[in-house]
Amino acid sequence: MVSYSDYESDSRVRRYAELLVNNGYRVDIFAIGQKGEKARVVIGGCRVHRIQARVYNEKSKAMYLLKLLLFFVRSAFFLTWENFKEPYDVIHVHSVPDFQVFAALVPKLMGSKVILDIHDIVPEFYASKFNVSMKSATFKLLVAVEQMSVAFSDHVIAANHIWGKRLRQRSASTGKCTTLLNFPDVKASQLRGKRRDDGRFVILYPGTLNYHQGVDIAIRAFSRIKDEVPEADFHVYGQGDQWDSLKKLVEDLGLQDRVFLRGLVPIDQITSLMENADLGVVPKRKNGFGNEAFSTKILEFMVLNVPLIIPDTTVDRLYFNDSVAQFFHAGDENSLSEAMLGLIRNPVRRATLARNASEFVKKYTWKVNQGSYLNLVQSLVHSGSGHSGH
Repeated sequence: MVSYSDYESDSRVRRYAELLVNNGYRVDIFAIGQKGEKARVVIGGCRVHRIQARVYNEKSKAMYLLKLLLFFVRSAFFLTWENFKEPYDVIHVHSVPDFQVFAALVPKLMGSKVILDIHDIVPEFYASKFNVSMKSATFKLLVAVEQMSVAFSDHVIAANHIWGKRLRQRSASTGKCTTLLNFPDVKASQLRGKRRDDGRFVILYPGTLNYHQGVDIAIRAFSRIKDEVPEADFHVYGQGDQWDSLKKLVEDLGLQDRVFLRGLVPIDQITSLMENADLGVVPKRKNGFGNEAFSTKILEFMVLNVPLIIPDTTVDRLYFNDSVAQFFHAGDENSLSEAMLGLIRNPVRRATLARNASEFVKKYTWKVNQGSYLNLVQSLVHSGSGHSGH
């Protein structure tokens, strides 16, 4: 597994890796870490190589690209080095960026099969992050990179059906592309029920703090209703390039004692925090990227029996309806504040949403859908060079 992410906090990568370990594969992870962490550790049976530290402070395109290129070079070196010691059957590369897949060049030439897993479709993601036109030369260049990366890969995984369709139209053949949502994997042993008894009503957002996620919209929406519901607080868990601006927004609105910005926490901890929330919120913007980016936190809240508010984006309307979540007009802080206030004051509606969502999400869990990924890996192993399952 190769991923420009913090492995311990990346539920999708961990889900794949631990499934393979539990089915007899040996798995190495090449990822980023935090300063001061050990370079090599074993987590859940996987050997984790933290080959680069990351600080979420990319304020410019150049800085963002520099860090990606540095990780690319390091991952290519470590992959090649480890592959010479014992060849890999399959190398699963997680995008962003798409060109990261070329770090597996030498192992591929030696017989390894390569999966490119497109978590975020890069041209649209870049256009959103840096406000670049989809008609620009940069956007077209990124599409070309996507096409070359897909062509290099033996198989491609798309993160939702909208992107799967687009990839098949512009970059991948139908048989080469599989759509796999980021299915939640919340085990019964992790569920303990709500244990808070502090008299507060907690609204929770867990996830990356990028512009398209719209956390600033949620903070402004909360500021509109804070005096009407003095028992309510808004908790935010995550990291991203909007951290500083969000912190300043909280201070400017005088919400330091009602809105709490936390950092990244391990997966098992965030599960407990989500389960103890009274209301979940996914405040994405309805721009080109946010309109199509699927948020797995929605499914996780549903598994944890927490009612939630979601935007009326194309991707969310594709998968969900009003019986399982409260919609608001994406990008509209007034609409979101009304949704927050309405659910805070209506416990019956919250209970109904949570009950319906708990039933709905049963077909969208990792346990039900993990076979698709395992079958894909096994098919690539059996069609490969005959390595030993490493």
